[in-house]
Order: sequence, then structure tokens, then C-alpha cells
Amino acid sequence: MTMRYLFWGIILLMLLCFAGFGGWLLSLPTGAPATEAPQVPEAERQAMLEALRPPDGRRPVVAVIGINDATETTDYLVPTGILRRADVADVLLVSTDPGPVRLYPALQVEADQTMATFDAEHPDGADYVIVPAMSRDDDPQVLGWLRAQAEKGARIIAVCAGAKVLGATGLLDNRRATTHWYYLRDLLQRSPGIDYVPDRRMVSDGAVTTTTGISASMPMMLTLIEAIAGRQKAEEVAAGLGVPSWDARHLSAAFGITRRFATTVLANRLAFWDSEEFVLQIKDGVDEVSLALAADAWSRSYRSSVEIQSASGEAVVSANGIRILPDPDRAHVGQDLLSVEGPPARVLDQTLEDIASRYGLPTAHVVAMQLECPWAKGAP
Repeated sequence: MTMRYLFWGIILLMLLCFAGFGGWLLSLPTGAPATEAPQVPEAERQAMLEALRPPDGRRPVVAVIGINDATETTDYLVPTGILRRADVADVLLVSTDPGPVRLYPALQVEADQTMATFDAEHPDGADYVIVPAMSRDDDPQVLGWLRAQAEKGARIIAVCAGAKVLGATGLLDNRRATTHWYYLRDLLQRSPGIDYVPDRRMVSDGAVTTTTGISASMPMMLTLIEAIAGRQKAEEVAAGLGVPSWDARHLSAAFGITRRFATTVLANRLAFWDSEEFVLQIKDGVDEVSLALAADAWSRSYRSSVEIQSASGEAVVSANGIRILPDPDRAHVGQDLLSVEGPPARVLDQTLEDIASRYGLPTAHVVAMQLECPWAKGAP
């Protein structure tokens, strides 16, 4: 008798859970609004450039900080790759500790310096510090280091959920800011003094700048290049990236959890037996920006993961000097379906199209939503 009650109790609990989930699913919006992002006044754009302008004529130093166990792939590599190809600053990948920096959701690299080494070589601090999203927002080493850099006069740029890290330092208190749509509520709960600015891909307030989700790293770095070296230089770099414009326009209401997003993620997670692993063999000179965007996107499909191999088994040096480490050898052979040839913006667009062809448009939109990328192909 006891086992019988237990059995029916479990069945009832499962039914209640399914009913609750179904109710939540039905409460979600069916899609994003079909409107356009509002224009950004020219005065606002100029104010941002002025806020980002270097203090004097010397070549600035940029530190891109990351923790070793999980720093967001695109947030860490794209700013570094873009700024180095522009050659307008000395750009250093910095880590909390010695050893490889494991990126999320794909790739691992070697940083140029630890925070301790950077401090020893740059006692006056960086001119700019770029803060990616990290697996932990409360790493005491990072928080203390960011506060110290700010006190020395560094301009801090938090990309994506790097705003949560910056918020934990207190440097966003009573400032205007934005962040990745998924982490906005959490950021405002932890730092209620922040003045959230919607419909802007980038927001500057004094010496602090924040951005929306992952793909905003490209327009953010072009804006920084324009502030450092002028419009013409930024246009040259943008042409090489395949980016036609890089202003702060953004439609915040287009990003959020919709019914299609939730059902697609659930379906892809449940189909775990049909997941795929792509193995990409890279060589010296690979475009680190294109690689980061493609690997990041494929790894967010909930259907695939990405591993990197090199012919020699040793680190590969990218086009702009980033040492990319191959993943450990596996017994099986993966599928090489990634394309990293061409301008990075085009590679990202092509990757989303390839994901749509392989897994369907809903999955491609799940990826674009996570990247907070305004990719509207096939949207209802």
C-alpha cells in the first residue's frame, strides 16, 4: 500500500511540474515586436567619443582582463583582435593567474600577462580596461584589480555581462549603463543604483562604458578606435571586418525569452543523443575574430560543440598574435563544418545561415538571441 501511494504521489508531482511548465510557456510572448531601433542623436554619439578619448597624445595601453577557468570567448578575443589589427594601442590579454585561459563556450588561449606582471610593468595602470563576461562576478582578484585600475584613471569598458563584474565593484553605482538582455534583471537586483538605458547598444557615463550582448563587441571596439584615432581609421578597420555601421542603435524589446526560444532550447536539449562535435584544424595566421565568432555561435546551438586542433598539436598564433591552444586529442574524429574564411561580420552571418540549414531557423534565432545579434532572417 505504501509503495502504491508513493507511486501515485510521484505521478501527481510530475503532472504538477508539467502543468507549471506549460503555464509558464504559454505566458511567454510569441515573438519580438516588428519595429525599428530608434535613432541615436549625433550629440549623444559625440559625447560617447569624447568620454572614450585618450587623455593625451601618447599610444594608449589596453588591458583585456579574464579569469582562467571561464571567460566568454567573443568578449575576450574580439576586442583584442580588432584593436590589434587597428594598431592604435598596445593591447594585452591579461589573466588572473598563470596558465591557459579556458574560454566559454569554446576555445582556450594563453594570456600575455597575469595581473601581477601587468602591474609590475605598468605601475601607472592601463588607459583602458576591457571587462568580458566571466563565470564568476565576484572574483576578489578581479574586483580589487578593477578598482585599482579605475583609481589610476583607466577608462573601463564592460562588454556584455562584464557589466555584472563591474557592478560588483561598485563602479556602476549611480551611473547610466546597459548589459546583455538575459542578465539585466540580475544586474539591477544586485546594483539597484544603476540607471538602465534601453535601446542603446553602448552606453558611456564618465569613465565607464557598458554594452549589450556578445556581438556588441564589434561596434564597441570600432567606436573606441574612432575615439583614439579618428573616423577614417575606424572606417578602414570596419571595412576589413565587413561592418557597414557601428552606431549605438539597438532595439532592446527584440531580445528576450519567447515561446519559440524556450521550446527550441528544450527540444534541442532533449535530443542529446543527436548532438554533434565539430573539430576545426587551424594554423598560424587564423583570423581570431572570425574564429571566435564562429566557434561561439556553433557552441550555443544546444546541438553542437566545437574543438580546436592544430597539425603540430602545439599552440597556433593567430593573425594578431593570440596564442590559441588546441583541445586535447579525442579518440573519435569530429566533423569539420566551420567556416572562418572572410570578413568576420560575414563569417558570423554565414555561421547563422549554416546553423539554420543544419538545425532549422528556430535554432539559428536561439543563437542570435544569445549573441544579442540583430539577425532577422526568417523571423516571424
